[in-house]
Parts: sequence; C-alpha cells; structure tokens
Amino acid sequence: MKKKIYIENAAAYLILTVILICTVFPLIYTIACSFKTNSEILLHPDMVFPIKPTLNNYITAWNSKDFHVGILLWNSIYYTLLNVIIVIVSSSFAGYVFARGHFPLKKTIFACFTALMFIKSGGIGIYALFQILDIIHLNRSLWALIILSMFSVPIVNTYLVRGYINTLPKEIDEAAKIDGCSFIGIFFKIIAPLITPILATIGILAFQASWNDYIMPTIFTLTQPKQRTLIVGLMALKNSSGAATSWNLMLAGATIALIPVLGAYAVANRYFVSGLAAGAVKG
Repeated sequence: MKKKIYIENAAAYLILTVILICTVFPLIYTIACSFKTNSEILLHPDMVFPIKPTLNNYITAWNSKDFHVGILLWNSIYYTLLNVIIVIVSSSFAGYVFARGHFPLKKTIFACFTALMFIKSGGIGIYALFQILDIIHLNRSLWALIILSMFSVPIVNTYLVRGYINTLPKEIDEAAKIDGCSFIGIFFKIIAPLITPILATIGILAFQASWNDYIMPTIFTLTQPKQRTLIVGLMALKNSSGAATSWNLMLAGATIALIPVLGAYAVANRYFVSGLAAGAVKG
C-alpha cells in the first residue's frame, strides 16, 4: 500500500514539475534575452542566458522616441488601476445584493445575468460602443474606454462574490440589524471586511485582464498614439518596419510589462487560491 502511494506521489510530482518547467521557461527566456544584444539573440537563439549581459536595451527602450516606454507604462498603470477599482466596487455591490437582498424576481434576474457568461458578442459590440460614445459626445480615447467600463457587468466576478457571501452565516446580518445597521451599513461594516480574500482574487484577475488587454485599447487609441498602453505599444513596435528585428528592445519592453503583474500576484498571493475556492463553494 505504501509503495502504491509512493508511486502515485512520484507521478504527481513529475507531472507538476513538467508543467512548472513549461510555464516558467518562457518567462526565464524572455527576461534573460532582454539583457542580450540583438545580434546575440539572432546568432544564438538556442542559448538562454546572455554571454555579456547589458542594460542598454532597457535604456534604449525607455528613451526611444518611437516607443515611449515611460508614457506607455503610465497609461497602462492608470488604465489598469481604475479598471480594477471599478470591477471590485461593482462586483462587491452586485454580489452582496444578489446574496442578501430581497426583491421580486431576484432569482430570475440573477439567472439572466448568469446566462450572459455564455454569450460572447465579439466584434459586434464594438459598433454599439462607438454609437454610445457618439450619443454622449465622447471622443475615442483610453479615458472613454474607462468610462464605458463603468457600465459593464462583471458577471463572473459577481458570481464569485455572491458565492463567497453565501458561505457567511446570516446570523451576523441579523445581529447587525438588531444593533441598528441598515442594509448598506451591514455591507460596509460587516460584509466588506469579511470578503477581503475574494476581493483580492477578483482584483488580481481584473489586474491581469486589464494590463494584458490589447484589442479594445488598440481600437480606442488608433487616433491617439500617446494614449496607448504598454501592450499595445509592444505590438505596434513589433509590426513597425523600423523595429521588426529589434527583438532585444521588444523583450526588454515585455519584461517591463511582466513586472507589475508578477508584483500584484506576489502581494495578494495568500488571498488568491483561498478566495477563488471559497467563492465557488455555493452558487
């Protein structure tokens, strides 16, 4: 019996090790090659680590007149942070209302919202967004995209928050009501501090999605290149004829784009797995 358990554990660790290597190796290769010269990347693509490491790629990319890493990085930061705040606020409010609220057709409305998770409009919805911008007299820009995100419905995140709140005993709500707390007061004083893990999880997911978002920021900043995010700028650098072979600059920019996502996960790592698992316990 012990031998069987040992074999199963060994097989599990072997599979996990292979997955880890496949996941981490591209990151290591990208970061290592960002310290190479472009000629070294082209001549020795099979070598992971640089022969003579250099920081010139980062200096050149940061000071480039065509790439503007500083501006692109700032655009990505405020675009991502504002989207994270919007997602956390809207998800927590909607999840709380569907979990603890009492109003007619609550289950039917929530079922309709849940059904939207399986519907993808794709590029069809972009024309509708442009129509909305024309109606409210907003130019197509990064700020316009942020404003539109305020009116979006984060279905999956709402579902996670609702499930997490359903795991909390309703007795704490009743005790708060006896003490004179209103429905809104219960959320801010009781529920919000208790759902920190799931909010951290949602925050990380929203951060990753917004930071790596490419299609929408590209469309909304076509006429305003200075409002491009870092990911959009990287792809523009790749597709430009003058920088088609500047892999060293592209990898340096990609490494800069990786740092905030890895940092956000490192900060909220202890909440991520527990929050995601607990949020899926109840529907």
